[in-house]
Amino acid sequence: MPEDSKGQVVSPQPSASSDDIDLGRLVGLLVDHKWTIAGITGVFAAAGVAHALLATPIYSSDAMVQIEDKSPISNPLQDLTGYLGQTPSSDAEMQIIQSRLVLGQAVNAEALDVVVTPHRWPVIGDFLARMNVERPFFAEGGSSVWASERVAIAMFQVDSQYQGRNFTLTVEDEGRFRLSLDGEDLGEGIVGENAQFLDGAVTLRISENSAPPGAEFDLVKRSELSAINSVRSSLTVAPAGRSVNVLSLTYTDPDRERGRRTLEAITQVYLQQNIQRSSAEAEQSLQFLQEQLPQVREELTAAEEKLNTYRIQQDSVDLPMETQSVLTRLVNIDSQINQLEFAEADISRRFTPSHPTYAALLQKKQQLQQERGNLNREINALPETQQQILRLQRDVEVNQQVYVQMLNRVQETNIIRASTVGNVRIIDNAVSQPGPISPQKGLIVAISTIVGLLLALCYVLVRSFFNRGIESPDQIEAINLPVYATVPLSEEQLKLTRRVKSSSKGPSAFSGLLALHNPSDLSIEAIRGLRTSLHFAMLESDDNVLMITGPSPGIGKSFIAANLAEICAQGEQKVLLIDADMRKGHIHDALQLKAHGGLSDYLSGQSMLTEVIKKTANEKLDVITRGSAPPNPAELLMGSRFTAFLKEVKEQYDLVIIDTPPVLAVTDALIVGRQVGTTMTVVRFAYNPIRELEQMRRKLENGGVNLKGAILNAVERKAATSYGYGYYNYSYK
Repeated sequence: MPEDSKGQVVSPQPSASSDDIDLGRLVGLLVDHKWTIAGITGVFAAAGVAHALLATPIYSSDAMVQIEDKSPISNPLQDLTGYLGQTPSSDAEMQIIQSRLVLGQAVNAEALDVVVTPHRWPVIGDFLARMNVERPFFAEGGSSVWASERVAIAMFQVDSQYQGRNFTLTVEDEGRFRLSLDGEDLGEGIVGENAQFLDGAVTLRISENSAPPGAEFDLVKRSELSAINSVRSSLTVAPAGRSVNVLSLTYTDPDRERGRRTLEAITQVYLQQNIQRSSAEAEQSLQFLQEQLPQVREELTAAEEKLNTYRIQQDSVDLPMETQSVLTRLVNIDSQINQLEFAEADISRRFTPSHPTYAALLQKKQQLQQERGNLNREINALPETQQQILRLQRDVEVNQQVYVQMLNRVQETNIIRASTVGNVRIIDNAVSQPGPISPQKGLIVAISTIVGLLLALCYVLVRSFFNRGIESPDQIEAINLPVYATVPLSEEQLKLTRRVKSSSKGPSAFSGLLALHNPSDLSIEAIRGLRTSLHFAMLESDDNVLMITGPSPGIGKSFIAANLAEICAQGEQKVLLIDADMRKGHIHDALQLKAHGGLSDYLSGQSMLTEVIKKTANEKLDVITRGSAPPNPAELLMGSRFTAFLKEVKEQYDLVIIDTPPVLAVTDALIVGRQVGTTMTVVRFAYNPIRELEQMRRKLENGGVNLKGAILNAVERKAATSYGYGYYNYSYK
């Protein structure tokens, strides 16, 4: 036998390689535990269905706005900077929509800082309300709120120290209500009238009440910032498809209509602020033009006077055609420079010189000034009289063009101020989608079912592989321990055991011998085969005493011992069955005998041998029950009285069968085993792992007890293997 590093015997596996994965066994495990898998999966599926039904549905409202490049009527000053190619930024507009400026006005318009929460039944209250379940008769006068029962809050104002505090509103009757805070009654109010509490720190007006007396609502006045943050978390703003000038707005809310109203308020506030912003720009431009107009008029008048005076002095000098062309070009450049100076005066109020718009304007102005310098050098080459006439006429024409343009722009700006519409247009008004976007019931149920199935599979596989019991006689024989019998699991015996459990005799007891109730049962036939095998095995023994033991409780030792004794007695042998488990022995239940007056009473000297031997229905079978539970069963077995007892009974009977406690639980079996000729162990199918059997065997051998062989009990045929397996926990006290 191979040994591990600690010198312990390593039992070989029945498969060719321990690393191989037996797919047939895996499938068999799943088949054997199909009801466990179905049960766990069903529980998770039911939980998913319950969550899908009970979870609060969330509805979505959406709207769409367009950001145009320019207003239908452009700002006149924008003509001065239009060459810069500036376009509105959709990113900036998205930030404006989600700003406190816009959301704060929407919060105030829809009173979103007031949260009204009706009291409902736990878990299912909201679901019943959504199903429009009206108040049942047994809930009359209760605090819970049912379908169609509500209060409309027209005003709820609190001082800052009470913001975020939970007030409780209790309906007194159709026209009266009470308000409390943290269980303290604050007073009574009348529906439709302002009611003040806490010395005016709280003002509440209810405009409508349809709830019956006793119904309760929680009122919370949130701070404006808290309400804005809550609205912002439910609002999504994103470009609509590839278009950067069209924005899609989505708002989610458990209340479908409230969500639509909130989104409608947000879009209207955003539109109004955009119009106000455009109107403000027009107002600023008009103010600037009105300030500059008198100065330009004075400059025009002065230039005309200078030109007329010079013509009179020079007797009306005319310019040649070439000089007239230079004048036209110079006037055009001066006009552009003046326009840029007006634009610079307006832009300097909003931007710094480092801003791209401002920098581009300065660059354009510098280019025009260079061109004007080149023309001035041409003019300096002309005769003095022509130079002077050209300069004076240029001043007149430039100032005249600027003055006319400014008069036109003043009129245009007045029109813009009166009809400003902004550059934002609402394409789709806010509308609520008919169905909730969450919870997605089908997806939740599917996921929960899949998760339950996976967990069930993992549970079965892990539990089976980490708690693997003996599944076939080959595993026992692989450690050089003969298997004398494999006893099938008996359904009839299970019925006897269940009958005893219902009569409260104990979980490990059984009533009646299967060999008497159903002699043709397959388990009894297997025990008959065991009788034959033991006959030859005990021929090599020094005596006729057989000890039946096992590694753990609950494996069927007493079942095997009692029925084997009955079968042997039916074969014309005189048999004595001894229950040496003085702690928890229950052979007396199987034979309908009393436990007292048994082995413990004899070993403690309280009874004689003839008094503890009890007759059964089979005259060839006698029984010694466990007796009264002693405090020191191991010490009684170690005494000389037990040795003398065995010597006497084995002379009186053809076969003595002793049922002992489990080897790994107590030492009683080791004490008895030293004084008997044959020791057999019972191993329960799919219950005791092979390492447990090896540990028991070593313990017996260390105690001087030779284990003759094993009996594989309660064998079942399952799909996992040719026999199948399971796992059970146990304890012994």
